[in-house]
Amino acid sequence: MVEAVQDAGVVVTGAGGGIGAALARRFAAEGARVVVNDLDADRAKAVADEIGGIAVPGDASAIVTDAREALGGTVDVYCANAGVGSGGSEAAAEAVWALAWDVNVMAHVRAAHELLPDWLERGSGRFVSTVSAAGLLTMIGAAPYSVTKHGAYAFAEWLSLTYRHRGVKVHAICPQGVRTDMLTASGSAGELVLRPTAIEPGDVADALFKGIEEDRFLILPHPEVAAYYQARATEPDRWLHGMNRLQRQWEEATAR
Repeated sequence: MVEAVQDAGVVVTGAGGGIGAALARRFAAEGARVVVNDLDADRAKAVADEIGGIAVPGDASAIVTDAREALGGTVDVYCANAGVGSGGSEAAAEAVWALAWDVNVMAHVRAAHELLPDWLERGSGRFVSTVSAAGLLTMIGAAPYSVTKHGAYAFAEWLSLTYRHRGVKVHAICPQGVRTDMLTASGSAGELVLRPTAIEPGDVADALFKGIEEDRFLILPHPEVAAYYQARATEPDRWLHGMNRLQRQWEEATAR
């Protein structure tokens, strides 16, 4: 058992399936009291019933108050997990870009705005952001997703550097492919880049809990991402050349 989460009041957004459901299950198994959030009320209830949690369905941007009440007045851990895998280029519709910004970035900002006053007053709180390796690197064929996941990572990083001395713990989870509905929806680009090394949602939960035990900000369920991130930072032109080669490989495959 991880002592830091025993009897903690935990909220997991987008927890009706995939990574979110795996996180909810793991927190419950570790002795936490878990609010399961999802836009799909039936899926939220199914996971909540399974783990002995509380279903609070609805928009992840606006559930902090209801979740806090469901937990008896205190949220100790907030997992900003809900996300949208918006594909497309710079030519994607404004509505696609707006939705990606709203769900992948602004939902995190709104939650933090609601949570931080209480956390700072009592000197403790834990914010878990499900980002993506795309937030550290990028993803071919998915400009809105890549750009907004960079934003989600930047916000988590900012929270950590700003409030860690005041007792707020922040974790940014950055997996590559995970066997979820989002991977299936990523189409041929996901099949090429993500499917070969895809892991199970439970592996992501395991990585987070190891990171909690070690008090680490950056959680890499695919350890090789660290080397890719280092290459991107130290040899950006070489890294971009390699990514462009992957882009051309994808274009050639889809043109057949």
